[in-house]
Amino acid sequence: MRPATTQLPPAPGRKSHGAAPNDPPRTAPKIPGRPPAGHGTMTRMTTPAPPAAGVRAPWEALPAAVRDAVGEVLGAPVVRSQTQRGGFSPGVAARVRTAAGGTGFVKAVSAEANPHSPELHRREARIAAALPAAVPAPRLLGTYDDGTWVALVFEEVSGRQPEVPWRPDELRRVLDALTVLARTGTPCPPDVPPVAQELADAFSGWRRLLDGEAGDVRGRLGDRTADRLPGLAALEARWAAGASGDTLVHADLRADNVLLTADGGVVLVDWPHAMRAAPWFDLLVMLPCVRAQGGPDPEEVFTAHPLGRDADPDAVTAALAGLAGYFVRSSLDPAPPGLPTLRPFQRAQGDAALDWLSRRL
Repeated sequence: MRPATTQLPPAPGRKSHGAAPNDPPRTAPKIPGRPPAGHGTMTRMTTPAPPAAGVRAPWEALPAAVRDAVGEVLGAPVVRSQTQRGGFSPGVAARVRTAAGGTGFVKAVSAEANPHSPELHRREARIAAALPAAVPAPRLLGTYDDGTWVALVFEEVSGRQPEVPWRPDELRRVLDALTVLARTGTPCPPDVPPVAQELADAFSGWRRLLDGEAGDVRGRLGDRTADRLPGLAALEARWAAGASGDTLVHADLRADNVLLTADGGVVLVDWPHAMRAAPWFDLLVMLPCVRAQGGPDPEEVFTAHPLGRDADPDAVTAALAGLAGYFVRSSLDPAPPGLPTLRPFQRAQGDAALDWLSRRL
């Protein structure tokens, strides 16, 4: 298939941090009225989960055609690169600098690294190109797709991932950013699928375990969870209606999908799983991971958050059952290529979600 390079025009109101590295990154507005660090729910921490780690390839491992295409997007050849660690995407993930001094962030993968990753990159490209300027996300500068290799070139954001175990002040910044995202993403702007359609299979994990899809799982789940499978399957079956809505959600928020900027802003990265859902859905999905990475009690955080306070309790409980079933069921599968820590990470999230669910029942 003939190689194709696409240069995307700037979206209104957005600045490129690849071509102009001295410009400040876009940030989420600060939300007043939150308690100071160390108060309330922000002090209870637990043991972190395994690291989120895909197998990275260096920039130099990319075919020359891909590297040349990235240089075309950035306006000059790339002369320096720095591989970025963390996150569940195999392949290349690197900050780059060009001969002209421009910068960018490059994600590139082929089916050889993971058969599903190229399509996820294509989907992320479509979503990133359609995100409104007010969404706290990096701007997509261009793409390359030759049918084998897919590369995405983003503006470089001068930021870092939150510390794990979570620090209370950093978690508060991300929680405030979720409020901003829900406000700017309602009604849902880009053409993304509804949550009930997108997660219909994923949020049936308890039912699939009950039906024997993974064989005898009592030894892997424990007697208490195995005995509860019928009730958990019945509860998760009610998740879709309550979780539906018209808000843009990221749907995969973890510490490795967040960048904190020096001026107090928050930028959310990696958008291939974006969908249309209830305003509280991102908060629900994120909190089991926060708990598994040393964060506070998810029930206390959820009910204190503006998005959680306004949520229908029964809808939240049913969606939480679906989420817990997804994590637990997925954790029983073999590790996919290039993602050696994914399954234990999912199990840690599943255990945290199931513990949270038990408190709500």
